[in-house]
Amino acid sequence: MKSSSSERPKKVSWQINDERLKSKPKYNLEKVSWQLNSSKNSDQQLPLYNPAISCFLEEIYAECNRSERLKLDPLAIVKRYKAREDMEVAGLICSTLAFGSVELIMRACEKALEPLGEHPAKTLREMASKEIELAWSSFKYRFCFPKDMIALMWAIHDALNCYGSLEALFLECDRKWLQEKPEEDCDFAANQQEVSKYEICTGRHESLSCKMSQQQNILAASSMFVRRMHELALEAVPEGLRKNLLPDPANGSAAKRLFLFLRWMVRRDEIDPGCWNSVSPSRLIVPMDTHMIRTCTERLGFLPQRKIQRKSGVAVNLRDALRVTDAFRLYAPEDPVKYDFALTRPGIDPHPGDERFLCL
Repeated sequence: MKSSSSERPKKVSWQINDERLKSKPKYNLEKVSWQLNSSKNSDQQLPLYNPAISCFLEEIYAECNRSERLKLDPLAIVKRYKAREDMEVAGLICSTLAFGSVELIMRACEKALEPLGEHPAKTLREMASKEIELAWSSFKYRFCFPKDMIALMWAIHDALNCYGSLEALFLECDRKWLQEKPEEDCDFAANQQEVSKYEICTGRHESLSCKMSQQQNILAASSMFVRRMHELALEAVPEGLRKNLLPDPANGSAAKRLFLFLRWMVRRDEIDPGCWNSVSPSRLIVPMDTHMIRTCTERLGFLPQRKIQRKSGVAVNLRDALRVTDAFRLYAPEDPVKYDFALTRPGIDPHPGDERFLCL
């Protein structure tokens, strides 16, 4: 029996929304609208490969992915350390504090790392609980209070002593999930509007264009890593570590700071130190900060058009982070987070000439 016209899939309505992009002969980069004739299935649509976007991404990467652009980025503090174990400890601390204005972030990172001296991993590993409490008893940065920093430091302290390194803990989480793959713990979110952990981890989610295998997926390991850190923190502070400081992606969070930490640890180029050797960059997920959200929405069309508030920004979730990662995978399948630093520089630390990228 032939299906009626009402049963056929609805077509996507594409349109160019920015006259400035039409007049750019160098890129001819179209900013497309994600609006469907019916918005019900809008999240199921993904862009096709666009050569103009590819040229744009490579040019902004060549121009902005340079070490001199690191001055206003907490990664600059992390890269002061030379030993891998020190960089991963500093990396987790700095990425956890990466919220707010960049100047305040840098100041908070400096203050948090000060008690650890030149060798954070060795110093923290050897500190007693009373020493940890005393060292960060006066720390405060926005909603991160002394008990939160003490809990984080204690969790890192225990992770180093129990597993040897943060990388070893992450790999243990990776191996554990691959061995067990518990179907009874398959919900990656608390409601049906979020993404199912089992669907993501097995690559069965129909709205994702890239069907990733279990080995490629990093979400389950990330979730187990976060949960283990929270368990370790509970041993020192009764309230544990504040959940929004180190959010669990299993709850549907975009987990920007966690994925930023993983980018620093896994990727290796002029910007990212790549301290870890056992995780492939192809598994990474894009950290969705305000600048990346705006660029992916207004400049690249990787996200549906949203009303972005100038002050508060727009909330994104894990589904959005996966959607954007999937789009970038069209241009860098082995390294989908490759363009993260470059795309956010014009908004965070604008240099003369950056305005041509329209990523402010």
